[in-house]
Amino acid sequence: LAVLLSSLGLGTTLTFASSHWLLAWMGLEINTLAIIPLMAQHHHPRAVEATTKYFLTQATAAAMIMFASTTNAWITGEWDMNNMSNPLASTMIIIALALKIGLAPMHFWMPEVLQGLDLLTGLILSTWQKLAPFALIVQTAQAVDPMLLTALGVASTLVGGWGGLNQTQLRKILAYSSIAHMGWMIIILQYASQLTLLA
Repeated sequence: LAVLLSSLGLGTTLTFASSHWLLAWMGLEINTLAIIPLMAQHHHPRAVEATTKYFLTQATAAAMIMFASTTNAWITGEWDMNNMSNPLASTMIIIALALKIGLAPMHFWMPEVLQGLDLLTGLILSTWQKLAPFALIVQTAQAVDPMLLTALGVASTLVGGWGGLNQTQLRKILAYSSIAHMGWMIIILQYASQLTLLA
């Protein structure tokens, strides 16, 4: 357990500290690989199902990030995060990161995954696991059309608010609350980036 939690910290720190897409991607994947055993530690069918859904979603997002960053490196000649001059690659990376953190309309996995987990693992999934992808969104936000991020933020806020209204299950309420809060953070990032962490 200590090794897995240390790996979570290592992956997030690696992503925070990197200005190179390959290292950032490695940090995200260390995070994903560290939390999967935590999710599946209770050998319950719902936990295994949640773990499988989470893995497939994160693997898809990771493949998109790698493809987009490789495309950007091919066009610009460098892997630096601050040189995201290709609009297609920038948009693909933002969409992949939105999938990773569960922004609407790429949020469908999140309520289902949280429903199958115990509360402690769900807490880690809905807080700590979002730090690294959100940091990458903050770093690449200036390279993307602001309307895309605003649309993702507004959609997440609406979906999170409406989705949680008729829920009777605590974990799904937490999932929709997390989606809505991430939406607010994305909206604020566009207009007052220094206030984002207060959202």
